[in-house]
Amino acid sequence: MSEIVFLVEDAAEGGVIARALGHSIFAEADSYDELRDQVRDAVHCHFDDGERPSLIRLHYVKDEVLAA
Repeated sequence: MSEIVFLVEDAAEGGVIARALGHSIFAEADSYDELRDQVRDAVHCHFDDGERPSLIRLHYVKDEVLAA
């Protein structure tokens, strides 16, 4: 596997959360910079050395509602 993709969203209670697409990996943090480190650590713990993806893609989704 060359790449793993995480869906990143703002948490309702504050901070940010990330969920891997197609894998059971979840991370949360108070800031985006901290989340990057948490995601990297979670990927290293989840995969063995030979199976670990070489790239981690963070796809930040922000849902915003505007009055018409």
